[in-house]
Amino acid sequence: MRKLVLLVCMVVAWPLMVGHTAKAGVIPSWEAPSGKLGFYPISNEISLYQNYDDSGEDRGKTLQVISINSFKLFTSFNFEFTGDFNYDFTPGLDNDHYVELSLVKPLTPMVSLNVQRIISSFEPESVNQFGVRLTF
Repeated sequence: MRKLVLLVCMVVAWPLMVGHTAKAGVIPSWEAPSGKLGFYPISNEISLYQNYDDSGEDRGKTLQVISINSFKLFTSFNFEFTGDFNYDFTPGLDNDHYVELSLVKPLTPMVSLNVQRIISSFEPESVNQFGVRLTF
């Protein structure tokens, strides 16, 4: 996981270091002169999921508070590093939290498709989530 996080940080920081146009904001955004590559500000969202593992077993529900970093590589995507608050996710625990990496493809300004990979210290196997997100 450290290598993946380091790679993401390098990919995001590279254009800022080589002098692409930056726009004002708490987290700077930038866009390459071609308009085909860019990094855009964070948005705030609340999402609810029904979770299933690879074999289709019910894994409870998740409430997420998310910060999204949008990027453009010919088309727009969002990449997320997310903190989750879970209910009935881990057997024997009423609630817990963990970290996940997400790739989100916006379909409209309000609706997106979301694929997430959960990496945690308390689960023996990774879990996949697939969902539809409403942004407001």
